[in-house]
Amino acid sequence: MQKITPHLWYDKEAKEAAEFYVSAFRQLGEVYGESKVQSVTVLHDTPSGDCDVVSFKLAGQDFMAISAGPLFKFNPSISFHVKCKTKEQVDSMWEKFSDGGKVLMELGEYPFSERYGWIQDKYGLSWQIIFTSGEIKQAITPVIMYVQDVAGKAEEAINLYTSIFKNSKINFIARYEKGEPDKEGTIKYASFVLEEKEFGAMDSSAEHKFTFNEAISLIVKCENQEEIDYYWEKLAADPKGGQCGWTKDKYGVSWQITPSILGEMLEDEDKEKVSRVTEAFLKMKKFDIAKLKEAYERNS
Repeated sequence: MQKITPHLWYDKEAKEAAEFYVSAFRQLGEVYGESKVQSVTVLHDTPSGDCDVVSFKLAGQDFMAISAGPLFKFNPSISFHVKCKTKEQVDSMWEKFSDGGKVLMELGEYPFSERYGWIQDKYGLSWQIIFTSGEIKQAITPVIMYVQDVAGKAEEAINLYTSIFKNSKINFIARYEKGEPDKEGTIKYASFVLEEKEFGAMDSSAEHKFTFNEAISLIVKCENQEEIDYYWEKLAADPKGGQCGWTKDKYGVSWQITPSILGEMLEDEDKEKVSRVTEAFLKMKKFDIAKLKEAYERNS
């Protein structure tokens, strides 16, 4: 099981976007891992009305998406780094994401790669597409960029995350040097591992009109209440805040501390069970597995 899963919030386009991304990543071939839509579940009578919840894989990695209204918009504070084995693959992915998209860094040659570009796709999600000649163990890497009030906090955040999660380490940190276009010593790019999955981090003190929001969150799948309590305590900036398992850390990054059994409950063919579980979890801040099971198993 993938312990930490990126979660994407859409207005109405979750299914459409998932199918679009699956088609894009299939261009890379199965050598990177399978790309497919795994399931679509409809949650009824939520504060956003009926919501599609989509589970899908891209290059062998798990993603989730929801259509829950126009409350949050994607921005480049969290992007996805796509490593390609050839320059032709970079160009192919770039062409796919360029349709209706917006260029953030032009596709071209840079000191760190012979072929790289940063683009927002037609849904607003950001992708950094790069050619790398080295071994690719993970094709897609979530990259967290610390801006505005938390610019310069990337290293502190990495140290916090790697202290919380098991099977974690810092691979490398590249820092801005004197004369480069950001504060000397802050993080130009860092690679770190949480639960055996690679993440990236960057600092940027430039004037940005965006920062973290709930459009992109990170789901932490928990096997029991002890795990839920642990991650909630470690990650929640306000332990008494949050809603439906969602919380924000001290830097503003959104996390969903979620029991893995919840997905099984919501995919049950018994609509009454799904309705009871949905009604129960909508009232929760931190998830309570016992109460979820009670709602699931209660006779109609």
